Amino acid sequence: MKRKVVFATGNEGKLREIRMILADVQIELLSLKEAGILLKAEENGSTFEENARIKARACREQTECMVLADDSGLEIDHLGGEPGVYSARYLGEDTPYHIKNGRLLERMAGVPDQERTARFRCCIAAVMPDGTEYTAEGAVEGRIGYEERGSGGFGYDPIFYVPEFDASFAELDAAQKNAVSHRGRALENMKNKLLAAGVWERTAP
Repeated sequence: MKRKVVFATGNEGKLREIRMILADVQIELLSLKEAGILLKAEENGSTFEENARIKARACREQTECMVLADDSGLEIDHLGGEPGVYSARYLGEDTPYHIKNGRLLERMAGVPDQERTARFRCCIAAVMPDGTEYTAEGAVEGRIGYEERGSGGFGYDPIFYVPEFDASFAELDAAQKNAVSHRGRALENMKNKLLAAGVWERTAP
């Protein structure tokens, strides 16, 4: 019988990625909506790990299931690491990402390639029914492009250029992105921790 796990997100694009990455584990992954949870958590941490723990703990208070939560963001070196932990709230939480991306591209206007270095960083927190906690991190290095490119992905993906693929994250197919993405790497690290601890089991081949 598959173990029910709630992932603290309402972002369908993110959930689709997560389900693909965790497809080889014997779990049934539920969104907040599917679990009937209305999450109210003030993400006031100073790091991605703190915010992931805050979300996971708040979600765990409303369910008997194991909970996963992530916090991730874009760090642009030329902008001192902005938007960083404020990535989701940059220019306001309800501001469309097309506008957020446009503003970041404006701020990077005239900056040469070698100074456009950036990374996506992700931390995932897991809270067990007994309160035990695990965390895992992942990151991917790249550069800020000169325009939005691609129609896939979500968020800042269209402006995050990956030299390895000569493409933005939004131009990669799901398998390519999951193989190198910050979230994919963090989830793989979390998966390996939970498999090693005997919390999860792989699906039969």
